[in-house]
Amino acid sequence: MPSHPDLASEQAHVALAYERLAATRAAAEQALRAALGQGGIGTPQALVERDVMVANALERIERLGVGDEAICFGRIDRDDGEAYHIGRLAVADVDHTPLVIDWRVPAAEPFYRATGRHPMGLWRRRHLVTDGRRVVDLEDELFGPTTAGQAGPEGNGENAAGDGRLAGPATLLAALERSRTGFMRDIVATVQAEQDQIIRAPLTGVLVVQGGPGTGKTAVALHRAAYLLYTHRFLLERQGVLVVGPNRLFLRYIEQVLPSLGETGVHLATPASLVPEVTPTGTEPIDVARLKGDGRMAAVVAKAVRDRERPLRRGVEVPFGRRVLRLAARDTAEIVSTARRRSGPHNARRRLVERLLFDRLHEQWVSAEGAAGLSVEEMGRVLRREPEVFEALERMWPVLTPMQLLHDLFGARPLLELAGAGLRPEERAALHRPRRASLEDVAWTPADMALLDEARHRLGPARGKDELRTYGHIVVDEAQDLSPMQLRMLTRRSLSGSMTVVGDLAQATGTWAASTWDDVVRHLEPRRGWQLVGLSVNYRTPSEIMAVADRVLAAAVPGARPPRSVRSTGATPRFVRCDPPALPACVAEVAAAQAASGGTIAVVCAVSQRDDLAEALRVAEVDFGDATRRGLSAPVTLVDVGMVKGLEFDVVIVVSPARLVAESAQGPRSLYVALTRATRRLVVVHAEDLPSIMGEP
Repeated sequence: MPSHPDLASEQAHVALAYERLAATRAAAEQALRAALGQGGIGTPQALVERDVMVANALERIERLGVGDEAICFGRIDRDDGEAYHIGRLAVADVDHTPLVIDWRVPAAEPFYRATGRHPMGLWRRRHLVTDGRRVVDLEDELFGPTTAGQAGPEGNGENAAGDGRLAGPATLLAALERSRTGFMRDIVATVQAEQDQIIRAPLTGVLVVQGGPGTGKTAVALHRAAYLLYTHRFLLERQGVLVVGPNRLFLRYIEQVLPSLGETGVHLATPASLVPEVTPTGTEPIDVARLKGDGRMAAVVAKAVRDRERPLRRGVEVPFGRRVLRLAARDTAEIVSTARRRSGPHNARRRLVERLLFDRLHEQWVSAEGAAGLSVEEMGRVLRREPEVFEALERMWPVLTPMQLLHDLFGARPLLELAGAGLRPEERAALHRPRRASLEDVAWTPADMALLDEARHRLGPARGKDELRTYGHIVVDEAQDLSPMQLRMLTRRSLSGSMTVVGDLAQATGTWAASTWDDVVRHLEPRRGWQLVGLSVNYRTPSEIMAVADRVLAAAVPGARPPRSVRSTGATPRFVRCDPPALPACVAEVAAAQAASGGTIAVVCAVSQRDDLAEALRVAEVDFGDATRRGLSAPVTLVDVGMVKGLEFDVVIVVSPARLVAESAQGPRSLYVALTRATRRLVVVHAEDLPSIMGEP
């Protein structure tokens, strides 16, 4: 097949761009060496300036690193004669003439948005197919008559992507056919029009992206973060961007996307890791976890804090010099009442309580001695060391950590009765757990994390600790599974209410699976409204696999519309039935056979099956990794269905669908998630009958 006539000229242009990129990076590295060469001497102002130069040089070097990814992947030719090469970052020649423009600038938008009906001033869109730094092929899409006076094949531009059609279909499908690795790749070269509209949406408000499996919603959200950082650099570099994912496995999977787009300053977190003081190690029944995620628990925590702000039942006597000062119970009631009326977190108001208490005692001293003799502050420094005063203050208004508050609350039925007045008796009983001798012995659960965060919000940071970190924009993935209390965690971390909220209601499998996006957004308390947008095309899952998954979806979420698959591989899903005792060995045999063909493979199972399957894989000498330990680095990954959401693999082996359905909180939806992870082949291995919702194999 003859090569494209422009291949050589495009290769020369790309080679020049790499040459200029290397020169620009070398200049940045030289600036860094010069700054570091100044050493640690000079005036304070000079040292500050040196540190700024070092930071700027390091940031510049990071942004200029594209690794093994192509620096340039496209070109647009306009009707007015202008032409632009599109790439990951801007590169200019020695005269500052653009060689490559950043994909995020407005001039690059037609590369993603132009269609046959709306060409946006283009007569040609070109996709560069690259292998490393080599341009190996070109794919052109023509919009209307060419500059040579020749029309495209249809004579009217309809050979270019029309409305609802794919842009650069050959390039896109080639990218989709590539074998997966243990990390998500960026999609900057193949972003489609409906995805680009979301990426370039305004910063303000809450943008909710509803997308079924394989629609690229996670990649779109990450590219949106990169776009917003570029477009609002001054604002968001200072305020920061937070990306929240469901678990650490998911974060490891996506961690290379933003750096590949030139953005390295984004903070990745799970809901649990937003509470860094505690690592959840405990488990609890699903109904208890659901209760802890209930929005009513915010009132419980608030009341638990208020219940620790209490006057003394009896007065206290305080020896001071030759006298005994007396603090009456009514005095403590007035002090607590005054402190409660002041704004601010609980711990910060302890200072006020102390000052009011010392004022009362100082008045007695002055009245008895006839003269001040010493100030309130001086008296306070002395009294603060007295056991009677310390005990009184701790009873009236203790300084608490979130862990202390919740440990006390859940370990004392009387405190639960007081704080949980809005809960049913059986709910208060479910929250109770035995006290431990030490806070270090408490096995906190994942659902506790949002309650600890709520408590921190009410109590305030401990003395000497940083205030809560907030962000100018927050990206939330798999948001349909977050509890109301977890959503409150995110709201507290948003400076302006700017968020991108991503998920799929049909894949809601958590204890707080949302049925509508209104159920999610109302807990985010949007300050500038919210908008719901959708993704409708499934780029990942072949139509043969979706034919099975769609039957499950119809039963799991009646009326839900599945995304439209753009790929067909010709490989229909395989169903392998075996005897119950032989199930683990059968799975290992299938995994070994699939591994021989290469690519990434996932064995998706119920939690109760994981240990038996791991042993069978070891016995069969399959090179596998447990997702909770090795991540996605092994050729075969053993992962339970609760961890697999958001991931994708070349081949997926779904084990015992009936058990997946029976053991999951949202069984049919969990099965739907498992079935839609594959990009090439699906194998179902089972010993019992398949669930009726799967239909006939």
